[in-house]
Amino acid sequence: MDVLVKRCAGLDVHSQTIVACVLIGEADEETQCVTETFPTLTKDLFRLLKWLEEYEVSHIAMESTGVYWKPVFNILEGFFDITLANAQRIKNVPGRKTDVSDAEWIAKLLRYGLIEKSFVPSIDIRELRELTRLRKKQIGHLTSEKNRIQKVLECSNIKLSSVISDVFGVSGRKLLTRLIEQGFVGEEDVGKSIHGKMMPKKDHIVDSLFGTLNEHQTFLIKHSWEHIIYLEQAISRIEERMDDILVNYKEEMEILVTIPGIKKETAAIIIAEIGVDMTQFPTSQHLASWAGVSPGNYESAGKRKSTRTTKGNPHIKSAMCEAAWAASRCKNRLIANQYWSLASRRGKKKALVATSHRMLRIIYSMLINKEPYQEKLTS
Repeated sequence: MDVLVKRCAGLDVHSQTIVACVLIGEADEETQCVTETFPTLTKDLFRLLKWLEEYEVSHIAMESTGVYWKPVFNILEGFFDITLANAQRIKNVPGRKTDVSDAEWIAKLLRYGLIEKSFVPSIDIRELRELTRLRKKQIGHLTSEKNRIQKVLECSNIKLSSVISDVFGVSGRKLLTRLIEQGFVGEEDVGKSIHGKMMPKKDHIVDSLFGTLNEHQTFLIKHSWEHIIYLEQAISRIEERMDDILVNYKEEMEILVTIPGIKKETAAIIIAEIGVDMTQFPTSQHLASWAGVSPGNYESAGKRKSTRTTKGNPHIKSAMCEAAWAASRCKNRLIANQYWSLASRRGKKKALVATSHRMLRIIYSMLINKEPYQEKLTS
């Protein structure tokens, strides 16, 4: 087998140690192998950098182990050609396993060009990715707190959600605030809290707010309410920081929001997860497979078996499924018509993933050609 990289290194990264193996030489018979172990403190990572430079290493490979690879990547980035490998695809042959043998195995695979690079976006895209994922977590916590308040209200026989469609809307928030402050809401308070369109429901709202709310339940509601206020402020700060990064990707944002079902928040997630440089993926099929919205391929003895989707990036997959469901609700749109046509034959879940697959491939073409979404309206 031909040697493609004459001076390379394999790193076996752990939480407390890094085992580095350097291979030098043009032929297998002349290969020089040097191995050393480094702690993971910042000063030791710079010592690793100098050690690799002493051996004139040009290429480095390491596994994407949890988050432990990130500080190593951040320090070595810009000095070497770094290959971040999927740990599942570079497993060593069964046998005696040590950290030294793993590092040497990674170096050998890199030496012969047998490692496929994982997608690692630029620094600002990585920062945007962390913000969008944090925002998603915070929204999950926010929803949990709202559900917790709803549960306490039901336990105290306050049926506000049966009368008002959005308990946490403008009017609902005013009513909840008075309920927390006073422990009850009278007819006069309801009249001051609700807006014009809800005035015909005034009597029903007053009746729904008459319950058995005690001091303990008021405390629980107040605690969750204060947490909701904090989370909303935190989400607002996250979105402001996201907007600062997205200023540099204004063109891509304007292109993405032309697709039915995709708004600003979803477009930000798409940019954060797949970036804007589509040359990272050879084809749109590769992108769909990486995202986990492509059907699997399992065939044995001429029989095709399970075609369940492959594992991929769960963040872009969930965002695309949400966008596909939103697009299915759009009238006179090709994507919606294709969704309902497939849903009638294969079911809504399979149709949702298939629509996500189609939309992601469209996004690939749009970003690579810098063209907005266009389609003919259907009758």
